[in-house]
Amino acid sequence: MTDQSDRFAGTAAASPAEENALLRAALADAQRRIEELEALAEADPLTGLANARRFAREVERATGRATRHATPAALVGFDLRNLAVINARHGRAVGDAALAHLARTLSSLIRASDQLARTGGSELALLFDHFDSDSAIETSERLQRCIARTPLDLGSDKVPLEVVVATTGIMPGDEPEGVLARAARNIARARDEA
Repeated sequence: MTDQSDRFAGTAAASPAEENALLRAALADAQRRIEELEALAEADPLTGLANARRFAREVERATGRATRHATPAALVGFDLRNLAVINARHGRAVGDAALAHLARTLSSLIRASDQLARTGGSELALLFDHFDSDSAIETSERLQRCIARTPLDLGSDKVPLEVVVATTGIMPGDEPEGVLARAARNIARARDEA
């Protein structure tokens, strides 16, 4: 059995400055990896959008701003209504491609300051800051029309995307949990009416 000191007998001892530099580099590398893991934990792997947990934090920030500054905001829910049909007809890979296509389409149509997330299996949610309910409804209807005009191109076939849209206003004094609950009820009602 060898002594630990024997293992390092042939190597020169590093100076304290060199050891500090190595420790700083290792710490920076660890921090970078932690940030990457945190980003992955808050992202939807299929669409690359924020996930429901991160979106809930964004809604919390929006309700706080609405209360502090009396600025309205709105949450718009999108449900890919025909996802089950797409999966049955073309397979799950095409269904996944349809969700990713919907995410890319919406991302290309919104402002950089808007928050878009995948919040459920077939659901995306969009947070408009500084939008009153009327503006959000008008914009969500325009987005719905744009989505309808942008089918998923499979080369030999084009798959139309049918989305159900529901808008929920965020007013001063709203609590994040209440907003998310109203949004869930609104999208469920819109889905039932479609």
